[in-house]
Amino acid sequence: MINGPAWSDKLRKEIGKAVIGQDAAIERLLVALLANGHVLLEGMPGLAKTLLVKSLGTALGVQFERIQFTPDLLPSDVVGTMIFQPKTGEFSPHRGPIFANLLLADEINRAPAKVQSALLEAMQERQVTIGGQTHLLPKPFFVMATQNPIEQEGTYPLPEAQTDRFLFKLIVDYPSAAEESSMMQRWGQVTQQPVLSPASSGEELLALRAEVDRVHVSPAVQGYILALVRATRALADPTPSAKRYLNFGASPRASLALYQSGRALAWLRGADYVTPALIQELAPEVMRHRIGLTYEAEAEEVSTDKIVAQVVAATPIPAA
Repeated sequence: MINGPAWSDKLRKEIGKAVIGQDAAIERLLVALLANGHVLLEGMPGLAKTLLVKSLGTALGVQFERIQFTPDLLPSDVVGTMIFQPKTGEFSPHRGPIFANLLLADEINRAPAKVQSALLEAMQERQVTIGGQTHLLPKPFFVMATQNPIEQEGTYPLPEAQTDRFLFKLIVDYPSAAEESSMMQRWGQVTQQPVLSPASSGEELLALRAEVDRVHVSPAVQGYILALVRATRALADPTPSAKRYLNFGASPRASLALYQSGRALAWLRGADYVTPALIQELAPEVMRHRIGLTYEAEAEEVSTDKIVAQVVAATPIPAA
């Protein structure tokens, strides 16, 4: 059986043919694949969010579909609809692009709530309902969505119930000066996009999850995960002596996400157990979209990442 670092390296090498930099984001995407979770990527225009997910699908060797979310998109454009067949006089299901292994929901916040809700059943249950009939989605199945943080006109903020279904919310940042220079050199010398080849498969990914499930999480680390998540809920409790910065804390999905993604990250790095340091590293991506800031916090420009950092700093680390 292939080990974590070797599997990660071969996928990174293939993705690197098309994407320069974004090493941290690529690692988190691989963690999400192993942990069977969806990812929300947020970043400025032109940071290769779409290219990154598309390259990941090609390198992984799975069926990839992309939906460009627009204000006039309909739920049937995502999940499919019933089509009348004149020869038989019956309706038959026409499957939408959601029937893929890796679905890219590009600019997901540009579609109204009715369309966004069409993804909820698929993301949670791995199934969709068309014409009263339930259809299972292929395995593996992932939704990776992108959104622009600065454009607010013509957008619809994702409801908390939907953001909670994303394992991670990744902030895609600008490349370094060296990486941007490499981009200019590379794309200034070629006339066509690089061709990527599959370096893995959906079957291999499903098999690797069994390896991830063997990674040990000690009771002390489990207690540490619970302490971090429950500390965010304590910050949401109104107290007369302290200013309240959170309307609500992280849900139980945050505990499950930290637990499983911690095992996946440990396996990717060649370890067979989860450490508190790995949990601390994953905490921002797992919890930044699962806590709600109060108006006072927003007025003082307190970010969710700052709240998570305070929670991590204030929570005692379990002894070895």
